[in-house]
Amino acid sequence: MIIGIAAADRKDAIGKGGKLPWHYSADMKFFRETTTGHAVVMGRKTWLTIGKPLKNRLNLVLSRDSSIEPQESLLVLTDIDSVISLNNSLTTDLFVIGGAQIYAAFMPYIEKWIITEVPQKVSGADAFMPEGYLQEFKAVESKDLGEGLAVKYYERA
Repeated sequence: MIIGIAAADRKDAIGKGGKLPWHYSADMKFFRETTTGHAVVMGRKTWLTIGKPLKNRLNLVLSRDSSIEPQESLLVLTDIDSVISLNNSLTTDLFVIGGAQIYAAFMPYIEKWIITEVPQKVSGADAFMPEGYLQEFKAVESKDLGEGLAVKYYERA
């Protein structure tokens, strides 16, 4: 299954200056617990922000930048078809973890969204979830993480 996972503020902002514009340990723990043991796909900018493979996950970076060195648990793929093809042979879920361009590119393939609703509006945010990304989805579950955070699960309607 291909699952989009993100934390977004009240205006669907997800980034500012190439970074997450907040730090909530409850959300970081939730993200780690949810994606561990699975594959994650991210864009080059997200990879550069993280800087190293996420532990206990197959890390896929979607980029045409040949300077990113593949390493243990890290594959660099140049197009979305390669990721979809690889996903067909995975025995785990594939989590789309950002950024904005990657979420937009995977929208036709995402079967489920897991969105942490961040209780603020980030001033000067420069990265947002794709417009209408939840249009074909319905909320099926919600979970309180504490710290004012709510996680909502959406499935294709």
